[in-house]
Amino acid sequence: MTRPPVPPFTRETAIEKVRLAEDGWNSRDPEKVALAYSEDSRWRNRAEFVTGRAEIVAFLSRKWARELDYRLIKELWAHDGHRIAVRFAYEWHDDSGQWFRSYGNENWEFGDDGLMRVRHACVNDLPIAESGRLHHWPLGRRPDDHPGLTALGL
Repeated sequence: MTRPPVPPFTRETAIEKVRLAEDGWNSRDPEKVALAYSEDSRWRNRAEFVTGRAEIVAFLSRKWARELDYRLIKELWAHDGHRIAVRFAYEWHDDSGQWFRSYGNENWEFGDDGLMRVRHACVNDLPIAESGRLHHWPLGRRPDDHPGLTALGL
């Protein structure tokens, strides 16, 4: 299985890969998202370590059961060969209605097939008032005309 675009990444293909990842995560479909990762993909997400697609599906299922009305924006930070670095911000609320904006950085490494083999994520959560939200679009893919992180001042 090949998952274009594939490395080595140009600026344009790295930006495309980041947007495809954002779109996938905004689907909030763990099975679909897991297909972007190699069978033996290794993650560090906060203090949790995940290996392989089955663990990725379980992790994402837990995540989106807890992080309600999740909306994510990713932005390319850097790229080189088989690696991409991104920064991101996503908004969500818990089951009590408290909203959060989660900020972070990810470092990705891809195989020649375009599947992500390694993902390291650092994430911080900031409680926000609902009136302070910046990610406004219907659940699902962020519309092309919705501002990205830089335009939002994030």
